[in-house]
Parts: sequence; C-alpha cells; structure tokens
Amino acid sequence: MRPASPSSFFQRVVWIVLDSVGIGAMPDAREYGDEGSDTLGNIALRRKLNLPNLAALGLGNIRALHGLPAASEPCAAHGKCALASPGKDTTTGHWEMCGILLEKPFPVYPNGFAPEIIAAFEDKTGRKTLGNKAASGTEIIKELGEEHIRTGSPIVYTSADSVFQIAAHEDVIPLEELYGMCASAREILRGPNEVGRVIARPFTGHVGAFTRTPNRKDFAVPPPYPMLLDRLCEQHVPVYAVGKISDIFLGRGISQTIKTKDNADGMAKTSDALRRQDSGLIFVNLVDFDQQFGHRNDVEGYANALEAVDRWLPDLPARERDLIILTADHGCDPTTPSTDHSREYTPLLAYGQYVRKGVPLGTRATLADIGQTVAANFGVSIPHGATFLADIQKGP
Repeated sequence: MRPASPSSFFQRVVWIVLDSVGIGAMPDAREYGDEGSDTLGNIALRRKLNLPNLAALGLGNIRALHGLPAASEPCAAHGKCALASPGKDTTTGHWEMCGILLEKPFPVYPNGFAPEIIAAFEDKTGRKTLGNKAASGTEIIKELGEEHIRTGSPIVYTSADSVFQIAAHEDVIPLEELYGMCASAREILRGPNEVGRVIARPFTGHVGAFTRTPNRKDFAVPPPYPMLLDRLCEQHVPVYAVGKISDIFLGRGISQTIKTKDNADGMAKTSDALRRQDSGLIFVNLVDFDQQFGHRNDVEGYANALEAVDRWLPDLPARERDLIILTADHGCDPTTPSTDHSREYTPLLAYGQYVRKGVPLGTRATLADIGQTVAANFGVSIPHGATFLADIQKGP
C-alpha cells in the first residue's frame, strides 16, 4: 500500500478514542434510563482530577467541569459530539464515527439470553452452558471457572454491549473448538437477535488464579459499505488499528492490527506506531476506562486512568503535519447505580502544529463529523457527517 497522498493537509491523523469518557447526558438520556449521567462531570465532583494537559487543550472549555477551569487560550479546537444513532454501545459509537448511522439499536440482554437461543446453541455445539447473564468477564470466570473445568460446559455471558461472549479454559475447550462455537453462535444470532459481536474469551490458570489470554477473537456483524475505512483503503491511505478497532470493523480497510492488553500497553503501542508510520490514520481505542472502571463503578480507577492519559499526551512523538483527535464513543458513568453504558455527549479535542488553536467546534450533530473530517483530509467522503477540516486548518 502506497503512502497517503502528499496533498493531504495533515500527513497523519492520530485518532484516540477514550472508551466511554462521556461529557454529559444527551437530551434523550431519560429514554435510556440515563438521566443525570455525566461521566467526566460526576467524577470531577467526586474526586479532584489532575488533568493539566487536557485542561490546556480545552477540556474545560467544552463545558464547565468542577476543578478544571476553562483555558484562557486553549491549545485545541474543542467541542462535543452527539450520538445520532439509537443506542449507546461500542459498535454503534465506532460505526457512527466512520459514517454509519443505525436506524435501530443493536439488541442487548441485561437479563441474559432467551431459553430458545441457549437451547439452539447447546444443540449446535453439543455442550451444556453455564452463566447466561450480564457479568464482568474476569468476575464470571472467578465465579464459574471451577465448575467449567469440572463439567466442560462453556461460560456464556453478556455485558452492557450488544455481545454474546463465550469463556472457556484453553485446556478444557481447545481454541479451535471455542472459535467454532462462536461461529455457531454467530449463525444463530440473526434477525432480531443480531448482536453486534460474538466474542471468544479464552483463559488459562487454576482456581483462584485464572487469567484471560490474548487469544480473544471477535465475530462481528459486518459494517455496511461504504464507511471511512473502506474509502481510505480505496485511496491507498494506510490505517493502523490499535486496540479493539480492528475487531469492531472486522479488519476491513485496516493495513495493520496492533493488539493491546490495557491502556498502558495501548499508549505505548500508539507511541511506537507514531515513531514507525509516516502517513495515514492511526486509529486507537483505550478500553480500560470502560472495561475496567466504568462497568465496575470504580471512580478512583477511572480518575487514575484519566490522569495517566493526561501525563502521556505531552510525550506523544507527534510531527509537524499531525492532527491529533481525542474523543469517546459513549459514556459509562461510574458514579451512578447503573453499571451500564450511558447515553452521553462525547468530548472532541483536535490539535497539532497546523491546527488553529481555540476554535470552538460547538455541539456536533453526530460523531460522523469526525470521520467526515478525516475523510476530507485524505481526499474522500463518507455517507454522513459534516467536515470541520476547513475550520481547524492553519497555514504554515
């Protein structure tokens, strides 16, 4: 694949999704049971946040946040994005960023899957199942791992996302069999039960010390054509996916997939990609905010993770012609009784040497505005979204 066109205003775009870092309830939050959710705002009220670099970029200029004053001269263009699609899950948010707007949300199963779905899965795989409830992946293997080893029954569970997850010890159910089970589940979960992703969640270890392995595999619904990554691929623009980005888009349009273990690993690998890749899109998801802290209502863990990213940002090995974008896909307020995602606006910060400082981008109607901006930079367009590229460009 040849490098991005030299006519691109920004030679590289570094797009970092702070998974679940919402910035206040959307007007329709009540319909989702999320009235009053405010991931960043409520954390800031509970625990003083030390985010000098995000504050300097203009995080507090997007809206008032306790202890994070607005910058007098913010270094970034700043605003917030609404989610135009119904729903509040990972796939919906990321797809919308790339120009896909859904007419109806992916189904979720807070009370587990219907008996007929489980029966069809057991009939197809020839194994009984354990679990069938919404749960943390690490907690459910603690709870049911011993019984799984004794019976050979896979652990089926879901989460706040539209997912059907299957956990199995690699010494009990070999990887290829586990992947085959996921493929069977993917075939069963069609029509009204078409979840966004079926996920293999293998683990190893012994009772009291189980560990999930890197052999996770996602069986996602194919994103509709055309979306941003398709258009970039057709334009020969390289796309480097860090974290779970490749899983969400089934690898489509992606030049290189870089798996990560946690936020620290994701930040390190993003920095490494910036040292190695001269052009194109580096598309990053930092998942710990959501996976480790939001769903577990861990305010302190969430706050620490925000501060870790803040400390990292000045060390990004950015170049003169880079555009760095920070945003999120939805909220997951750890201060509310719910452990579910929350229907929230997402922050939008865009900066770089050739980005006009302090440009107010307002409230964007859709996350697709970010994707349309990236598309315009590389000379293509996507079905939805309004570009703000011309608003942020600064001449040499």
